[in-house]
Amino acid sequence: MKLGLQMGYWGAGPNPAMVDIAVEAESLGYDAIFTAEAWGSDAFTPLAWMGAHTSKIKLGTSVVQLSARTPAATAMAAMTLDHLSGGRVILGLGVSGPQVVEGWYGQPFAKPLSRTREYVDIIRQILTREKPVSNPDGKHYPLPYQGEGAWGLGKPLKSIVHPLRADLPIFLGAEGPKNVAMAAEIADGWLPLYYSPYRQEVYADQIAHAKPGFDIFQNVTVNICDDIAEGLMPVKMNLALYIGGMGAKSRNFHTELMGRMGFEAEARKIQDLFLVGKKDEAVLAVPDQFADEISLVGPEARIRERLAAWKETPVTEILVSTRNPAQLRKFAELILG
Repeated sequence: MKLGLQMGYWGAGPNPAMVDIAVEAESLGYDAIFTAEAWGSDAFTPLAWMGAHTSKIKLGTSVVQLSARTPAATAMAAMTLDHLSGGRVILGLGVSGPQVVEGWYGQPFAKPLSRTREYVDIIRQILTREKPVSNPDGKHYPLPYQGEGAWGLGKPLKSIVHPLRADLPIFLGAEGPKNVAMAAEIADGWLPLYYSPYRQEVYADQIAHAKPGFDIFQNVTVNICDDIAEGLMPVKMNLALYIGGMGAKSRNFHTELMGRMGFEAEARKIQDLFLVGKKDEAVLAVPDQFADEISLVGPEARIRERLAAWKETPVTEILVSTRNPAQLRKFAELILG
């Protein structure tokens, strides 16, 4: 099992130690470093900055949002960075959610599965560079564009740049059963939100027919501590935010996922409490069992023991989050041995 670092997206500003962290992670044998985007910092620029100071650690987006860029713009950014980094890019894509897509990007959220399929197909065409890119019957990304306002002068084009890798890996961030099944069908890897090594049946059918070499990179909170209940609190706070507040009452993908993982009543209770402003109670309503299953919390001996369960799953890389060099070293010691 490989180890990666999840840097996520910025808060109010960049982490001044970002480059030092990337350099240290590379020296410790971390396989990849990932960045994200929401409605602030983008995912590509920090990777370029860190990539310029490293030489071998992979540079992944987890994830870039489909609605932020056309497929062509995303392919351009990915292959540009892939050239500059010497072939280290992992392109992680995701549809985000309707509140961000419609509220921030001003785009419709409709039909996320067919939209993703078209998006990936266009990127693959650009990367293979076998012929001019064309998607004339596309319902979401028609190329050439012939819709309202078109001059009718568009023509299929082939990238000026020759991609460094025609097979640049594309991962999908996916939660719903159909979306996960599509990831296994059309992508090179999957970036789950929550995964429990003790409930592998939740996703077994969706990934059963993935092609050989299909990667699963899972974010896992690691907290080395003596008091397990206390150590789970940061995990529960994050779960309360996502399950309670990162979506509408009528449609929250994270709430639905927790339900499919066997905690439906608890997920609805968390959401109800969070949406009426009882955020502290929402945190306390997160079951310790659920928080514990998707993380690695406790004394080192317990974490090593529970790592055995992760190694029996299809997960190929654990992504940890830390800004602390000592923790970087400790996590490498624990997970890489």
